[in-house]
Amino acid sequence: MTRTKAAFIPPSTIEISVLVPVMNEAGNIRPLIEEISAALTGRRFEIIYVDDASTDDSPAELASCAADIPELRVLRHQTRAGQSAAIRSALLAARGELIGVLDGDGQNVPADLPALEAALLAETGKTGATGMAAGIRARRQDSAMRLLASRGARWIRRSLLADTHPDSGCGIKVLHRSLFLQLPFFNHMHRFMPSLVRRHGGVVIGVAVAHRPRLRGTSKYRILDRLVVGISDVIGVIWLLRRAPRQGEVTEVMAGKKTAQKAVRKVAKKTAKKASKKASNKASNRGVGA
Repeated sequence: MTRTKAAFIPPSTIEISVLVPVMNEAGNIRPLIEEISAALTGRRFEIIYVDDASTDDSPAELASCAADIPELRVLRHQTRAGQSAAIRSALLAARGELIGVLDGDGQNVPADLPALEAALLAETGKTGATGMAAGIRARRQDSAMRLLASRGARWIRRSLLADTHPDSGCGIKVLHRSLFLQLPFFNHMHRFMPSLVRRHGGVVIGVAVAHRPRLRGTSKYRILDRLVVGISDVIGVIWLLRRAPRQGEVTEVMAGKKTAQKAVRKVAKKTAKKASKKASNKASNRGVGA
């Protein structure tokens, strides 16, 4: 797909920013970008890829795509920092009011983004709250060992973190940017998004999504690594949840018309009193001098 560069889209008009972290995903990049573009046709959107210090042909493929696809922005980490750090870099650069996130391996299906967005807006529109619509993979296309490991991780999160979302490890989600920026950042935080969103008073909506087998490249995570690192992560998240903010909803108090008039009269009276006292002191001083 070759496209001519379009006119610059003002940041204030972007509806949704789609963030995609990648590391050594050559071959998966252009097909996924084209799917995202097709899923959001007719919308004002941007796609932000973060290359986490890839050593394959990913940088060249991203440069080629950026020349053809006007909605694409590309960031690159000089040093490999991990998936959560890549998502964070993209979030800080994003300009949309809504944020979509999906993995760069092609297993998430971009066509699910509009359904996630619709579910989020329908739910939060009732109360005005912020939140996240998170994917639930109905038929995961992963190995038996990976499915077993995910089941164990899900049991741990449910038992220790009270995380009732059935698929916290699913990479595709849509959430409000204002909420996302409030979440605490740490390595591997993307695995605990439902718990962190609820920690900040957001709602979490589960939406059934498709899932595909990986067609190119290899997974960057080993099951044992996830298990060992996951234990310390869970301990850290427990600490965070116990120290969650408790202020509830924050609203600005607006003075009514009568209240405002009363405040003006009070200030005027106070000012007049000060002026009268000052004049009296001056008169008294003149009398003493005489």
